[in-house]
Amino acid sequence: MAPGALDVVFRDVPVVTSRHRVFDDQFCFLFNSYYEAVGPRHARMDRSLLSRPGIEEISRYRRHVDDAMAASVPRLDPALVELGLQHEEQHQELLLMDIKHVLSVNPLRPTYVPGERYAVAAQPSASPGWLDHNGGLCEIGHVGDGFSFDNEAPRHAVHLVPFSVSERPVTCGQWRAFMDDGGYRRPELWLSGGWATVQTAGWDRPLYWLEDDDQWTQFMLHGPRHVDAGEPVCHVSYYEADAYARWAGERLPTEAEWEVAAADVGHCSSGDVWEWTSSAYLPYPGFRPAVGAIGEYNGKFMVNQHVLRGGSGASAPGHSRVTCRNFFPPAARWAFSGLRLARDR
Repeated sequence: MAPGALDVVFRDVPVVTSRHRVFDDQFCFLFNSYYEAVGPRHARMDRSLLSRPGIEEISRYRRHVDDAMAASVPRLDPALVELGLQHEEQHQELLLMDIKHVLSVNPLRPTYVPGERYAVAAQPSASPGWLDHNGGLCEIGHVGDGFSFDNEAPRHAVHLVPFSVSERPVTCGQWRAFMDDGGYRRPELWLSGGWATVQTAGWDRPLYWLEDDDQWTQFMLHGPRHVDAGEPVCHVSYYEADAYARWAGERLPTEAEWEVAAADVGHCSSGDVWEWTSSAYLPYPGFRPAVGAIGEYNGKFMVNQHVLRGGSGASAPGHSRVTCRNFFPPAARWAFSGLRLARDR
């Protein structure tokens, strides 16, 4: 469970609260990431500037939390405990995204982990086919007894016109063709906000790509290595994904199209990258946030963001399910994000 979440849980469980000894009163402020219902908190945008407490004190805090949770789990709502564990698994992937970014800006290009544990897999060399769907009245959203986050429900009906989605995500080789054709220099390919970002941020390649003596490399968690043309392109924003799709004469799938197509084939077929959809991150019809701090988990972020589907090579088992909705702002590039194409039939 994420630091600070222990006191959030106990606040909603009075029988346990009276027995819980807070490790440090200041930590409730320091490690509260975004729960307004819990009280004042450290600004989210300033979290990366914190250099204290140090690792020894953090380790003691972790042991304190682990011991308290072990003693309290039998008295807690099992659904709340599972939500905390699933949330922590999300943070494990986010930590890898953060670590990769921090190491990438170090001139020494340090390696986080040896080998290629988090490497993405190259795609077959043959051109991908298309998965056709007849559209019509379909249902999306979580159903059944398995775990899901609140933003995956309620299950509801959607009407889709006939469409097709690519069998595989866009590869680095395909992205190179976009770059070589001036993709980052052609305003007609870009949404207004995307073109403004290209100009101000100087984008001309995916994040972590480096050019050295006409050779392209990319920074990975296991260090720099040559860009493999067969790998799914990673670390591109929604703006870039949308521009690429327009350049290719196609479009991004909606999240409903993505889900029903994935359900048809029985798996997410993520290709080791989260995949941008054209859908804004909005509540499903009938969605209601839970009461209390837990209700802040997803609902209040449903604005100015786009949905990604699938999962990455760093996602925890079970998170790459067909109904799972990830979300980031359209200019975000540090996530393990790629794309696949769609077209009208």
